[in-house]
Amino acid sequence: MTGEQRLFIGGAWVEPEHGHYEVIDPATEEAVGLAPEASRDQVHAAAAAAREAFGAWSRTPAEERAAVLGRAAGIIQRNVLPYAELARAESGATTGTARAMQVGVAVARFRRYAKVEPVEQPLPPQINEAGPFGGAAVMGALAVRHPVGVVTCITSYNNPWANPAGKVAPALAMGNTVVVKPAPQDPLSVYRMAEALEAAGAPPGVVNVVSGSRPEAGEAAVDCPDVDMVSFTGSTAVGQRIAEVCGRGMKRQLMELGGKGAAVVFDDADLDSAVSGIGTTFSFYSGQVCTAPTRVIVQRGVYDRLVGRLAAYAGHLTVGDPREQGTVVGPVISAAHRDRVEAYVELGRKEGARVVAGGERPAAERGFYVAPTLLADCTPDMRVVREEIFGPVVAVLPFDDEEEAVALANDSDYGLIDYVWSGDVARAFRVARRLRAGGVGVNTVGRNMEAPFGGFRKSGVGRDVGSYALHAYSEVQAIVWPG
Repeated sequence: MTGEQRLFIGGAWVEPEHGHYEVIDPATEEAVGLAPEASRDQVHAAAAAAREAFGAWSRTPAEERAAVLGRAAGIIQRNVLPYAELARAESGATTGTARAMQVGVAVARFRRYAKVEPVEQPLPPQINEAGPFGGAAVMGALAVRHPVGVVTCITSYNNPWANPAGKVAPALAMGNTVVVKPAPQDPLSVYRMAEALEAAGAPPGVVNVVSGSRPEAGEAAVDCPDVDMVSFTGSTAVGQRIAEVCGRGMKRQLMELGGKGAAVVFDDADLDSAVSGIGTTFSFYSGQVCTAPTRVIVQRGVYDRLVGRLAAYAGHLTVGDPREQGTVVGPVISAAHRDRVEAYVELGRKEGARVVAGGERPAAERGFYVAPTLLADCTPDMRVVREEIFGPVVAVLPFDDEEEAVALANDSDYGLIDYVWSGDVARAFRVARRLRAGGVGVNTVGRNMEAPFGGFRKSGVGRDVGSYALHAYSEVQAIVWPG
């Protein structure tokens, strides 16, 4: 157990006014440590500290800001083993995932934004035929990016390193200051990130971390007058409430919300590739991923074969202690979430879905485990097809032709990332362009970390990753002059 954690406000480690709460290991149900419960006033103090630090940090040369991020990356890399062990204990991720996809990706993201990019873009001259003083004139223009100001970063529980790093690093690189409100289930890793940034030379107030198990801390981090922008990753329902508050204050938003990814599998697809890609829903973070291909739409010619192969794939995955080398599927984040996922599986049964794999709680004395579950013979109106389950559950439904496949895939409130598998690459790209999703994987579930990331519809607002994140955490100013 790590002991009592303090808040990080204005460069100081501060005792929480509302005491502490236990952070629970989802695999053992034992306490990992005690996280601080911030009061509303303390959250506002963090935002005030960020506001005070903003002027000097925003004027700091970009090269110096980048150097801080680079040094932080090095510190995190040197501590990858203890940091990954803490992340594993907090989130329930397997040891390999915690090292590579959590801490490892965080290092990569800090290093990515340690690269200085130009903030000024010359625009082509334009002939103004009717200027305010009459006569034609050639006008020059320059687009300049400026930092937004104080950014509240509210992060998700499924990745306590990569998700915060993906917000904090580009925000700081652009000259913003941040208040980080981590997910209540696994906040301790984010305090280690703050320690690394402090040791790397981030000035007091540039980075602040405040946590809480109750809504109070998150609400204060959103509605505080000192906050200029909110970057949120989480459920659509919470994102909608945050957006309402941001709208009243005209605050900038970056929202990465829920998903119900469609995986369209044509009868000429490489089924090995499709099965391994769709199978990541069972294994990767135990299905607690908004980008997972959870809604599988299969052409009838290969429907039975794909269902059988997915069932076999799910049945061979080792579910258990994430510390063990052979474990593929660890626990979900909490008992409450396990119950929620199991309730969806039971709902699927009642709706008429056929459970062909999983469906029963794994035998384990302790831990919040859910068996990889495959629901076949689903229909578009079923709730297990329409709603985000956020667990190792895949729903499968058939289609006859391309038009029907596109219609089924687009019949969703969400639109984060969809997938297409087909041996006909031209058809795969044709279908991809018709899908109403922020991203589409063609014959892969892999991602290009320079490609824009974000969703259509209720899957979010805005785009980040790569250079797009620098745009997301900046305002654009136009400077115009006579050419």
